[in-house]
Amino acid sequence: MNQITTGKFIAKKRKEKNLTQEQLAEKIGVSNKTISKWETGKCMPDYCIIEILCQELSITLAELMNGEEDEKSIHTYDNEQIIEMIKEMQNLKNTKILISGFFLIIMGGVMLVLSQIFGGTNIQDFLSGFMLGISICQMLIGIFLLGYYWAHIHKKNGGI
Repeated sequence: MNQITTGKFIAKKRKEKNLTQEQLAEKIGVSNKTISKWETGKCMPDYCIIEILCQELSITLAELMNGEEDEKSIHTYDNEQIIEMIKEMQNLKNTKILISGFFLIIMGGVMLVLSQIFGGTNIQDFLSGFMLGISICQMLIGIFLLGYYWAHIHKKNGGI
């Protein structure tokens, strides 16, 4: 599965239907920027949107994944397998974000403690301040990642 090939295929099928990115976005409930990201290969459609997208473009899930029409394709997939595979990939990405956030917060805490241990000479004071700065940055990035994860999951679950 090649994101760029799939993106070009989405653009091609959208244009064949004489739809603008805005019109397609309206039909499937996403923004035109999202359509643009798909078409440029920056990201793939979310698993909960894929079936609607395929219906609007009159293509199969296998065609979408292959980035080509069935008669040219040598791959065959079961629709449920494709959706499950995409869902698992997106869950894995979300898990990585969650783990990274916790890891950065923990490492930031460790660096904060270590920064308090150093001190005394000018060099040690410099190192202590440097470590303190790094620890604060790590913890802030970790908090941002956890916030992103929470907002993403919150959005997916319909605001629950």
